[in-house]
Order: sequence, then C-alpha cells, then structure tokens
Amino acid sequence: MITYPFSKINIGLQIIGKRDDGFHNLETIFYPVELQDALEIVESKKFHFGTNRPEMGSFDNNLVVKAYHLLKKDYNLPPVDIFLYKRIPAGAGLGGGSSDASHTILMLDKLFCLGMNTEKKNKYALSLGSDCPFFLENKPVFATGRGEITEEISIRLNKYNIILVSPNTSISTKEAYCHISVKKEKYSLKEIIQLPPEKWKEKITNNFEEYVFSKYPETSKIKNTLYEHGACFSLMSGSGSSVYGIFKKKQENIESWFPKNYNIFQQNL
Repeated sequence: MITYPFSKINIGLQIIGKRDDGFHNLETIFYPVELQDALEIVESKKFHFGTNRPEMGSFDNNLVVKAYHLLKKDYNLPPVDIFLYKRIPAGAGLGGGSSDASHTILMLDKLFCLGMNTEKKNKYALSLGSDCPFFLENKPVFATGRGEITEEISIRLNKYNIILVSPNTSISTKEAYCHISVKKEKYSLKEIIQLPPEKWKEKITNNFEEYVFSKYPETSKIKNTLYEHGACFSLMSGSGSSVYGIFKKKQENIESWFPKNYNIFQQNL
C-alpha cells in the first residue's frame, strides 16, 4: 500500500502565551499544500524501514517508525517493510515529518483493518506531535492550543498560485521557540482570512520571522524576492525555513530568482 503525505503552510502564526506544560498557545491557519512525500508499507517477515534520505539521522527517532511502534503496543501488528521517499524538506516549517507519521497511522489502520475511529486516530497522532492531527484530513483549519485544536475554515484561494521556496537551511523548532516572544496581534486572524490576499500584508504575521530572519538572512531575502516579483502576500511557514508567496497567476522562470540549490514548488490553489 502506498500513500502520499502532503505538506502545509501556516497562514499567520501568533504565539499568544506560554503554558504550564512547557508548550505555547498559538493561533494559526494550517493550509494543505500538494508538495508530497511517498510512503509505502507492506507486510513483511521482519520490520524494516528505508528512505531515500539516510542522512536524516537515527531511524529509531523517525516519526514513521515511532507511529508503527505506538500502534503495535495496542494492536497485534505483524512486521512491515516501510519505505519513505522524502520530497518535503526537513526543518522547513512544512510539517513533513508530522504528515508522514499521521499517514502511517491511516495506512496501518486501513492495511490491517484496525477499525480505529476518528477520536482514536487523533489521540495517537497528537501523542506524536502537536500538528499531527491536522494531517489526518486534507482541509484548511484554524488551529489553537498547541495546534491540536482545529476548526474547519473556508478560504477562497482558488484563483491564486502559490510559490513555495525552501533554502538548504534546517531550522530546529525547539531553537525557534527558545527565541520567540509572546505577542497577541490586534487583528483577528479568522476575520482577516476572509479578505483577499492583497489585503493580508500589513495584518497577517508570523511571530517567528523576527528571530529567524535575523539568524538566517537567506529567509528574509526569499520573502523580499517574492514581493519584488509581484507576490500579493508572502510569509514564512511555521518556524521556518520555507517562505511562500501568493500570486494572482502562474509564474515563469522561477528558478532564475533564487540560488540553484533551493527547493522551489509552484501550485495552483
């Protein structure tokens, strides 16, 4: 069985408070993007995990492997052979690892007829990461709490294109949170999102940009470049390092705008 874990961008990201459990309360909109990994799981004689990106580190720490072993504690899962083909850059604020984990839960449930309901799948996903529950369904949501409390939201972007740019810079989420300042914006994200993207620039922000742009100036340059080429809105996604731009029409020769080693993806929304 094979599936294609999708990525996400954050339209706005406000850190509004520090919690007693060490996490932060936030407000954001998770918007699904078609930049995808490929995940294959088949029953096997012994457990095996492989990937096209062995430099990612210890396989035991991979969220796909953790998801399998998490479910195996409660279900009589047989050994499986898992192969993960990565296209979503790591440490880029696109949720690739979280999406891979959530799609592992979905695939194991379907492959071995586990019969999990939505509540149970969400519980497993949340134990793997705050944004993992979002990736169980492919739809835009307004997220609060740690990112796990979600509300489906309507966003009218069907006439726009998105350009997503990821430099070869991996930013640790933990590092970014260590330098974040709690800041409640004066604008309501849920209300602003109903306006056209041309009106978002001065109202929708990402609280991580100030630190990331100062520490990793290439991210700031990407945002400036997207605006120079006509983006009606641009923002860093998550805690970085990816930056996206929303355009009124498809763009040509994007590769000439950036260094050759950057990952660039364009999608009609």
